[in-house]
Amino acid sequence: MKNVLLLRTSSMGDLIHTWPALTDLARHCPQVNISWLAEEGFADIPGLHPLVTRTIPIAWRRWRKTLFQAATWREIRQLRQTLAATRWDLVLDAQGLLKSAIPGSWANGPLAGFDRHSIREPLASRFYARRYAVSRQLSAIERNRQLFAAAFGYQPEGAPVFGIRCGDRLDWLPATGYAVLLHATSRDSKLWPEAHWIALAQALQQQGLAIVIPWGSAAEQQRAQRLASAIPAAVLAPKMTLRAAAALLGHAAAVIGVDTGLTHLANALDVPLVAIYTDTDPALTGVVETVRAANVGRAGVTPTVNEVLALLVRVRGA
Repeated sequence: MKNVLLLRTSSMGDLIHTWPALTDLARHCPQVNISWLAEEGFADIPGLHPLVTRTIPIAWRRWRKTLFQAATWREIRQLRQTLAATRWDLVLDAQGLLKSAIPGSWANGPLAGFDRHSIREPLASRFYARRYAVSRQLSAIERNRQLFAAAFGYQPEGAPVFGIRCGDRLDWLPATGYAVLLHATSRDSKLWPEAHWIALAQALQQQGLAIVIPWGSAAEQQRAQRLASAIPAAVLAPKMTLRAAAALLGHAAAVIGVDTGLTHLANALDVPLVAIYTDTDPALTGVVETVRAANVGRAGVTPTVNEVLALLVRVRGA
């Protein structure tokens, strides 16, 4: 059994985009045991894939705000000890940043990753004992698949398969079919107008679907409350863990989302999905399009409600 440490710390979408590479790896190298170093806020994500046996949390996002506190350095020392305590057959950095390469150098095993021409921070490649060239023109998912294939010596084949589990249906969900509106994202430029969400929800209710509106941060909660108050009988979701969010999405009759990690999670769970883009290029960061998933929009172009509804008819009918 090969003991492998995977470095992919953030963000949620980046972690999700790594799952198809793990599915490839499980097919070609079934005797690999994967531990995953991930930001503490995303520690629920890696274990949704059956190949991952252990998640090791790192708190860089929190540490960088408290670097002058003794407690922060105690936690860093503890992480270094944890990484050094296991003899790793390979430490693979799928992030390609200094924030992943540096903790990778603390691990007790050979460190591998992208070569300097393949990543945004070329300095990170200096930490690697093994370096692999992967085109930056590929999608994030294909870049991960190519990196894993080069590191373990096989060729990825076929369409990407996420290979994850959603968990049991949550007891507070509507008893009927429901649609999830993923309205929240990291930048305002990625948002879809609230009036569009309301019109979309009303059209879906006429089709017999209940509406569920999740949220994460305080600002997202306020937007969710505004939407719920404008959509009769809409269900405002409670605060959820990422594992609970996976259960919410995995049992949905439809998911509509902007460019955010949960939209990619819905894609990984293979539910009927329309992903809305207004500020980024879906060719590079969009969901994997299948008969059950479609992207709409692009940077500078806001999709209409009718465009989204038309795609929903297609993906739900598949």
